[in-house]
Amino acid sequence: MDENLFLNEENENLILEEENEELYEHFRFVVDKGQKQMRLDVYLTQRIINVSRSKIQHAADANRVLVNDKPVKSNYKIKPLDVITIMMAEPPRDVKIVPENIPLNIIYEDDDLLVVNKQAGIVVHPAYGHYSGTLVNALAYHLKDNPLFKDIDARPGLVHRIDKNTTGLLVIAKNEYALNFLAKQFAEHSTERKYVAIVWGRFEQPEGTFTSYIGRNLKNRKIMQSFDDETLGKYAVTHYKVIQDFDYVSLIECRLETGRTHQIRVHMKYNGHPLFNDDEYDGNRILKGTTFTKYKQFIHNCFEILPRQALHAKMLGFIHPTKKTKMIFDSELPDDMKHIIQKWSTYVINRE
Repeated sequence: MDENLFLNEENENLILEEENEELYEHFRFVVDKGQKQMRLDVYLTQRIINVSRSKIQHAADANRVLVNDKPVKSNYKIKPLDVITIMMAEPPRDVKIVPENIPLNIIYEDDDLLVVNKQAGIVVHPAYGHYSGTLVNALAYHLKDNPLFKDIDARPGLVHRIDKNTTGLLVIAKNEYALNFLAKQFAEHSTERKYVAIVWGRFEQPEGTFTSYIGRNLKNRKIMQSFDDETLGKYAVTHYKVIQDFDYVSLIECRLETGRTHQIRVHMKYNGHPLFNDDEYDGNRILKGTTFTKYKQFIHNCFEILPRQALHAKMLGFIHPTKKTKMIFDSELPDDMKHIIQKWSTYVINRE
């Protein structure tokens, strides 16, 4: 008898804002001993509810359909005892998407994808505790005639994510082929992603690299932790470069080689440089500076101007699914971060 196994997942509230770069096993089938040969796409459409042959074919074209752990094309002829797995960009969801007329800052759009500049305070997709007001709800309204956004899947078109209070660039697929093509690039770490952050403290070197294994915090599963033990997390690489030194805080650029959950926030915290006003990773208190009341008031004012972690996804680069050309997008820093940078510049000048 065929096996039809869904991937087990952690509780939704633990994965609200993960940056996904993994392939998820949607289905697994073991072909019966007495099964006659037939095309793979025909076989799968007979066994998966509400799936079209074209959807299977798009997945196969993007190397997402495996037989005995090897990618195959949709016209592959199945044989008895073949093990078939379908690896898609996102795990299946049983959440109804409600289109909502929420403004989107779209900086590019064509038939295959769109790129948005997400504002702070917006959760990317519906999940536990956030069933409305998300980026996906806004996309469902903007793309209400798009079949990809009419399914019950809570994450249509998403190939990566950024945290609720992080601003910046996201690419969203508008069809199955683009979804799989883009997700493959994120899985293979071939995309380019640069962030700008304000962090506590001065760096000994103007640029460098942080590496570790990042996994769930052993005491608080809602946040992440940096480990030296590979059994406790996934390997993560963050390259940083100091843009401006303000003595007590630094403006830096981070280039992601991998895309783990909260990667920049975790690497900076565990290397002594928590993001400015990051309430989950100890950046929302005075970590560097003087004890003078005037300085404390200055920091308090900064926290009020920027009531979130100081992190912006500034640059995003990838290969276009159909044009096959390199596309690079850049975005301006949000006003709250610009304001904080100006305040620190003025503070350092006036102190001298």
